[in-house]
Amino acid sequence: MAITASMVKELRDSTGAGMMDAKKALTETDGDMEAAVDWLRTKGLAKAAKKSGRTAAEGLVAVAIEGGKGVAVEVNSETDFVAKNAEFQGMVASIANAALTVDSVDELAAAEVDGKPVSDVLTGAIAKIGENMTLRRMGKIEGETVVPYIHNAAADGMGKIGVLVALSGDETFGKQVAMHIAAANPAALGESDLDPAIVEKEKQVQMDIARESGKPEAVIEKMIVGRMKKFIAESTLLGQAFVINPDLTVEEAAKQAGATITGFIRFEVGEGIEKEESDFAAEVAAARG
Repeated sequence: MAITASMVKELRDSTGAGMMDAKKALTETDGDMEAAVDWLRTKGLAKAAKKSGRTAAEGLVAVAIEGGKGVAVEVNSETDFVAKNAEFQGMVASIANAALTVDSVDELAAAEVDGKPVSDVLTGAIAKIGENMTLRRMGKIEGETVVPYIHNAAADGMGKIGVLVALSGDETFGKQVAMHIAAANPAALGESDLDPAIVEKEKQVQMDIARESGKPEAVIEKMIVGRMKKFIAESTLLGQAFVINPDLTVEEAAKQAGATITGFIRFEVGEGIEKEESDFAAEVAAARG
């Protein structure tokens, strides 16, 4: 029986198996969908679908550099234990290197690692390791020099926080800025890069706080100017006090170092993911019936 692409897709959707594994299962079972599912189950390749609903908020951020180009990727797992697994780390490193050749996370999922699409590599790892895993995001940056920094490194080029800084100037200074970014977590490079919606929201909050004081509107407007100036300074990389020398802003430190910072990426594992809170006692009680 001829195995069609739609049959392969149907089997992949129902089992979570990789494309090549799904095609092989259908070939082995002469296109019988139910038999193909059973074939995958006996090979341990249909387990991935059962894991896909579970929250994956641990994992690793990896960075890779090639000339004046750098990428950061986040690959999530369910537990920190898996993030310490050498096989998982090797997979993440391969995915990061593949990211150098693409421009989006969708393109990365389709890019090949060892002859297989990254999406299939992940599915295979889920089946083998037994945890849900996700390719969450990637970021790409270019500049005269791109400097990487990993905080809480689990292996070479990967850890809990990954930073890339693009700049013209001294690489040693770039490393200091990358460490600053890891610690201070700026929202944007400069004021013009801040999301206007975030700025407006903060302004309204500060207006409401100021009005609670009962001061006249003219006084409140002057108060808001000062408060928003402080907010913007604290939220932007160039406006923040430099952790290496708090007497200077990062922008002032860059001028002294003869450097110009043109961009940055900061990824922290699991940021923004709502983690499921589990009640272990309740789980045990439920298991006992």
